[in-house]
Amino acid sequence: MTQTPSPSQPTEPSTVQAPVVVERTGAVATVRLNRPEAMNSLDTPTKQALLDALRDVAHDDGVRCVVLTGTGRAFCVGQDLREHIRLQQAGDESLWRTVPEHYNPIVELLTTMDKPVVAAVNGVAAGAGAAFAMAADFRVMVDTAGFNLAFAGIALSCDSGSSWTLQRLVGPARAKELLLLPRTVPAEECLALGLVTRVVPAKDLDAAVAELTQTLAAGPTLAYGSIRRAVAFSAGHDLTASLAQEAEYMARTGASADHRAAVAAFLAKEKPTFTGS
Repeated sequence: MTQTPSPSQPTEPSTVQAPVVVERTGAVATVRLNRPEAMNSLDTPTKQALLDALRDVAHDDGVRCVVLTGTGRAFCVGQDLREHIRLQQAGDESLWRTVPEHYNPIVELLTTMDKPVVAAVNGVAAGAGAAFAMAADFRVMVDTAGFNLAFAGIALSCDSGSSWTLQRLVGPARAKELLLLPRTVPAEECLALGLVTRVVPAKDLDAAVAELTQTLAAGPTLAYGSIRRAVAFSAGHDLTASLAQEAEYMARTGASADHRAAVAAFLAKEKPTFTGS
């Protein structure tokens, strides 16, 4: 039997933290993995919360740039192996449904939402965590962090789009090297390979990300979204289909308020102000 406290009895504040939190600063939404005690590993509640958060910010017209980051010393170390082992031992089929139900739609959103995405890589990113960062448009990494494509280390194939994004960043040969012989690639090597956009000291991460995201949030959001969708489409289609898709996106952005504002500003020799529409 559960006892309900009377109004005169104060209840204890909840100490349970949400596994994913969303913070808003103007038009920038930061989606933060919030399991620092588990290095932001991905158990089922965290994956579902991340998917829900990304869907919310993707469809929020007030959000014009999205940041993905982690709390604590890790960005995200991928699948929560404790949960994985427990589900495996129980013969729970949800273990293998998580790729199509969670990982795939998360990466689809990161890659194709109608606004730019920045990964603020505050610490090590492994497995699906590395793949999530690679799905972003920009990756700003602290100098003590690194990427580890750890899948083969536990005798699994790769997921979360890593077979798609990694080879487009570093080429097929280097992608297979990093996937077949997993290791933690340090920040400076990540920069040299083209895996990240910028490497900064930890104390400068917030400022570097804020500078980039403020620029992006003030830009032509619809054009940004169309460009990232066009690049994703063209990566898997021939020239004829890609040209046709480009024409559709050009018509879409050509009818936008931002395009009209940009043309008017050009004629007036002024700097345009974009509304994201």
